Amino acid sequence: QVQLVESGGGLVQPGGSLRLSCAASGSIFIYTMAWYRQAPGKQRELVAAITSGGKINYADSVKGRFTISRDNAKNTLYLQMNSLNPEDTAVYYCKAVVSTIQNFWGQGTQVTVSS
Repeated sequence: QVQLVESGGGLVQPGGSLRLSCAASGSIFIYTMAWYRQAPGKQRELVAAITSGGKINYADSVKGRFTISRDNAKNTLYLQMNSLNPEDTAVYYCKAVVSTIQNFWGQGTQVTVSS
């Protein structure tokens, strides 16, 4: 089993920044970690993903503003979010992929961008 504990969400004004963290525990090797988000009335979408080897992809909506990183030694995933706008308001979820058929999700953390 893998447990994912997220932190760093909160309220920020437009143009501000936040850094999300996702700490993973468990002995199963995690091939890929990713951030997803789900805004009210919208479907859950992939924000960014990073493999154990460091390959990264971003959603077009966040490219150039968000940075995903992974500290394998600490089993921790990060998402640095800059130039936030109200459209970034959502619950952000951490996902760990351990096989082609099994993954684990964090509890989610609320990010609200509002003046």
